[in-house]
Amino acid sequence: MGGMFTSSHLSTNNSNMAASVQSIPDYVYSQLSNPQVTSPEAKKLHQDICMLSQRVYGSLKSIHEVLTLERERLRQAWTSPDLRQDTSQQLATLCTTLTERTPSMARHSRRAPSVAESTAEYFDASEVIMCETSSEAEASDESGLSDITTTSNSEPEEGHSAATLNYKESLKTATDKPILAPKDTGRRTTLPSPCADNSHIGIMTILYNNIGKDLSRVSMPVALNEPLSLLQRLSEELEYSELLDIANNTDDPYQRMVYVAAFSISGYAWASWRNRYKPFNPVLGETYENHREDRGFYYISEQVSHHPPISACHAESENFTFWQDQRWKYKFWGKSVEIISSGLVNVTLPKFGDHYEWNKAVTCIHNVLSQQRWLEHYGEVVIRNTKSDECTCKITFVKSRYWSSESSKNEIQGVVLDRAGEVVHRFGGFWHEGIFCDTMATPTCIWKPNVQPDDHLQYYGFSRYARELNEMNADLEIILPPTDTRFRPDQRLLEEGKVAEADKKKDQVEEKQRERRKEMAKRGEEHIPRFFRKVLDEAGREVWLYNGTYWKIRQDPGFSKSKNLALW
Repeated sequence: MGGMFTSSHLSTNNSNMAASVQSIPDYVYSQLSNPQVTSPEAKKLHQDICMLSQRVYGSLKSIHEVLTLERERLRQAWTSPDLRQDTSQQLATLCTTLTERTPSMARHSRRAPSVAESTAEYFDASEVIMCETSSEAEASDESGLSDITTTSNSEPEEGHSAATLNYKESLKTATDKPILAPKDTGRRTTLPSPCADNSHIGIMTILYNNIGKDLSRVSMPVALNEPLSLLQRLSEELEYSELLDIANNTDDPYQRMVYVAAFSISGYAWASWRNRYKPFNPVLGETYENHREDRGFYYISEQVSHHPPISACHAESENFTFWQDQRWKYKFWGKSVEIISSGLVNVTLPKFGDHYEWNKAVTCIHNVLSQQRWLEHYGEVVIRNTKSDECTCKITFVKSRYWSSESSKNEIQGVVLDRAGEVVHRFGGFWHEGIFCDTMATPTCIWKPNVQPDDHLQYYGFSRYARELNEMNADLEIILPPTDTRFRPDQRLLEEGKVAEADKKKDQVEEKQRERRKEMAKRGEEHIPRFFRKVLDEAGREVWLYNGTYWKIRQDPGFSKSKNLALW
């Protein structure tokens, strides 16, 4: 490393650059009295341009001064005796130093340029600015993001580098967590057809034609989809429901919180392998059930609103009740897409009467215009027990940095605090590799994701659990309502590898939904969800709760003998 980058590189003379920058004002002032400009309008426009140039110069000069200062600090950090360590530790300490010593630079990079300052520059030309400032830039009313903020703390705590290395080593040496659910579920282990090739689709054209718009309202080619809907994606958050089973049988409230936190993190593990395709957007009134005898829970979900799109779900077992309504917003920032959820996740544990609720981290899809897309989650997630203030939990999804190596991405740091704010437990790791808690009586690996099938890249990156979600058999076909996602024809055709037919059918499904809304509008009617009702929670927030009717109707008289919507 010393041969590639040494302290001598940090002392490079930038006098030529400074001299060039300092010549800008002289040129600007010389143009203020340009004799070729005669009309008052032209003079006014000329002066505006010159004043804008002065502001640009001021910004460049300020940034140049900051860079000069940080170059000197970096040189000092590089020559510090504290860095006389092995190469990997040098990198970790250097990155920590840069993080701690660049607050002024961060202030410059986080400020989004206004229209007045740059009428020709596209806001998200740089990905550095894109994900940092997307939460602070004004969102247009058209995008539907004006009432949502993505501002959240994704900065790691001081000394996180050493802790991350410790957690990583602990996860490597830890044995795989036992799977409480039976391995042989009797369900399918593969899909009818490998994933569709979408490398030929001009994603850039689609997205640039919709800059600033809510992408949930934009129709995409079916080859960009995976054969699962958002309702099924929500049910994937229960893949590791055994963590809630353990929590409901853990007497210590602080350890119980650790297992609830691990469950909240486990719901993001799918993103490590699913970056090339998006789930189907459910149509209004679409439903999905997932009865898992092997895991002991009943799950039901429904698309309760179309504009804005809201998906509600509810699951229960003898050890927990789980529910949420998610309102996703998609925002395109040039080279990435942010996915923001405004709903809260809720879990109750009957043995202790606990009711936990937490927000979701922001998901960002990077390099969205290329085939080298990758996902990350960042922000702070706070878990509270609404029935007791004995403890809370704060989880930081650490945002990757440009100097981060592949092995340090997807970091998680978490603490469980008592009511006085003192740390009782610390845990950490990676949301795609596992969570380790070293403050319990015996340091413990709390969770590890299941091993992916060997052929997962051929089948949309699906885990074994995900492959089971859209399975249809003769028994299910008789008892499911016709609104269930498994009956959706375009999604089924895509799963079977019939992409062209799926594309045509998708257009038909969406057109039928539009016609249905028009007919209801003519009659002055509004869609009423069948299995969820809208209420205000204790905090006065609008939420959708399960009304308790789905499984009763399923049993008696059965959906085949009841009135159902015709969605497809």
